[in-house]
Amino acid sequence: MINTQEQGVLDAVHLDTPWALIERFSTLKREDPQDVRQAAEIIEQSLQQLGIPVEIHRPELFLSIPRSAAVRLGDMTFPAKAMAMSLNVPEGLTAPLVYQASQYALDANDVFAHQDINDNQDVRGKIVVTEGFGMPSKVRALEQRGALAVITVNPGERAHWGICTTIWGSPDLYDLPRKPTVAVVNVNQTDGAHLITAAKAGEQATVITELTEGWFESPVPVVTIPGTEETEKFVLLHGHYDSWDYGIGDNAVGDATMLEIARVLWAKRDQLRRSVRIAWWPGHSTGRYAGSTWFADHFGIDLYENCVAQVNCDSPGCRWATSYHDISWMPETEHFAKQVIFDVTGQEAIGERPAQAGDYSFNNIGLSGYFMLLSTMPNDLRAEKGYYAVGGCGGNIAWHTEDDVMDVADRDILLKDIKIYLLSAYRTASSTIIPFDFTLAIKDLQDTLDRYQNAAGQHFSFEWAQQELKTLHTAVSALNEQAKTLNARPLTDPLVRATNEAQLRLARYLVRVNFTREAEFFHDRAESIPALPDLAVAEEIPGASADTIGFYRTHLTRGQNRLLASLRDARIAVERATAVPA
Repeated sequence: MINTQEQGVLDAVHLDTPWALIERFSTLKREDPQDVRQAAEIIEQSLQQLGIPVEIHRPELFLSIPRSAAVRLGDMTFPAKAMAMSLNVPEGLTAPLVYQASQYALDANDVFAHQDINDNQDVRGKIVVTEGFGMPSKVRALEQRGALAVITVNPGERAHWGICTTIWGSPDLYDLPRKPTVAVVNVNQTDGAHLITAAKAGEQATVITELTEGWFESPVPVVTIPGTEETEKFVLLHGHYDSWDYGIGDNAVGDATMLEIARVLWAKRDQLRRSVRIAWWPGHSTGRYAGSTWFADHFGIDLYENCVAQVNCDSPGCRWATSYHDISWMPETEHFAKQVIFDVTGQEAIGERPAQAGDYSFNNIGLSGYFMLLSTMPNDLRAEKGYYAVGGCGGNIAWHTEDDVMDVADRDILLKDIKIYLLSAYRTASSTIIPFDFTLAIKDLQDTLDRYQNAAGQHFSFEWAQQELKTLHTAVSALNEQAKTLNARPLTDPLVRATNEAQLRLARYLVRVNFTREAEFFHDRAESIPALPDLAVAEEIPGASADTIGFYRTHLTRGQNRLLASLRDARIAVERATAVPA
C-alpha cells in the first residue's frame, strides 16, 4: 500500500521533462560515437537546467559500429545489417552457402538464451544461412565448427541490428580469444527465403560488411542524490542512452524515465535515507554493455561495499505494453518488486530469472537486482498482431530497426512505468532494513538442488549443500524476525547497521554462486547462465556414458565446494548480525 509520503513523491511526476528528452532524441541517432557524445551533452544540459549536479566520466570503450552490409547471390544483391563485433570484410567474402535449420525465439527471454544448432552438417569453409537473430552462442558455435560467415534470417520484413560477441563489455586478455572471426549479417525473412533456397541448392554467395572498430571516448553521466542518514549506501538506477538508429523504445523512453526520477528525487532528497545514483550508459549496443561494465570495473569496490541494489531501466512506456509479465527479478527481490508493481498498477506481475543481458554487469560483484524490461504487450495482442518475440520496445517489432521512432512511445504507459521505477528506487533507499527476503533466494537454491539431485540420481549427492541451505534458512528467518522490530530506528543504529550489513553479505555470496561462473570482478560470457551454474552439469548425467561419470563427479564435487563455502560464509555473516545486542 502506498503511504502518504510515497503518494506525494508519485504525485510530483509529470511528463514535461521526460517527453521533451524523447522528442529531442527522436532527431538524433545514437550509435556512432560522435552522436553518442552529443546525446550525453543533451542529458547533461537537461540535468543542469533542472539544477541537478551531474558528474561526467569519460572512459574509452571498445566499440564496433556497423556501417553497411549486403549479400550478393548471382546478379541479385540483398540488403543486410552487419552485427556489431563481427568480422569486417568490405572487399567481400565469397564461399558456398549451407543451410542450418534453427528456431525463432518464443519470448523476450528466449531471444537472449543459449541457442544450439544440433546439426552435424559440415559447415567448414562455408557461409551458413540459418533462422533467428545473430546472437552470441549461435555465432560462436558455428565459428567453432569452421564457418566463414553467418547469415541469420530474421522473422519479419525488417532486418534487425544487434551484436554477436560473447564478450561482456570491453575485452580483457582472457576475453580476446573469443572475439568473433566470422562475418555475421542479418537479413529479412523474404530475402532470407531466397538465400535458404540457394543454400539448399549448394549455390555460392558473397557477404560484404563494413564496420568501424576501436576505442572511443564515451561519456557516462552519473547523478548522485545524497541520502540523509547513510549517504555512503546507495541504490543504482541505470540504463543505456546509446541506441540503434533513433531508438525511441530502446531506450530513449528509459533515458527519459531516469531523467524524471532524478528531477523528482532531487526535489525530495530530504526524504531519502540512503543515496540514489542514476547512471546513463554508452556502449550498450555497439560494445555489449561496455558502459555499465566500465562502471562495474572502475567503481567495483564502492559497489561491493555500498550498493544495496541495482535497478535496470530499459524500454519502459512503449505502445500497447499494458502487461507486467516476463519481469526480471532476482529471487530475494520478488515480493518487493511485485508489491511495487501492484501498488502502482493494481496488476499482479509475473517474473523470471534475469537473463544474462540488459546491463546486468554487476552479478560478479554480487548485487541484488530487479527489473530490466518492464511493461510489455499482452501475449494475446502480440498473437493477434502476428508479432514475433523481440528483446525490448515493450514487444513492438520495431525493436532494433529504423521503425523505432516516436509512435513507439506511449505517454500514459510511460507515466505509469516512471512511477513504478520511482517508487521502487524510493522504497529501496528509504526503508530501515533493505527490503529483500533472502529466504526466497534460499528456497530457489533448494529447488534447483532438488532438480539437480533428481537428475544425478545415485551418481552424486548434494546432501551437504541441502543441509547447509536448511541451516542458512533458519538463520535468515531469525534475521527477518529481528528486522521486523527495527523499523522505528535510524539507519545509524548499531543493530540496524548489522542487519543491513548481513543483507549485503547475503547478496554478495548468493548472487555470485547462483548467477556467475567467473571470478569476482570479472565478467561472465553474454550467454545464458543456469541456476547454480557450477552444478548444472548434473542434468547431463542421465545421458552420459558410464566412462564419463567420474568426470561429472569430479566437477560436481568442486562446484559443491564452492557452494558450501558461500553458504557457510553467508550464515556466519547472518549469525554475527543476530548476535548484536538489542
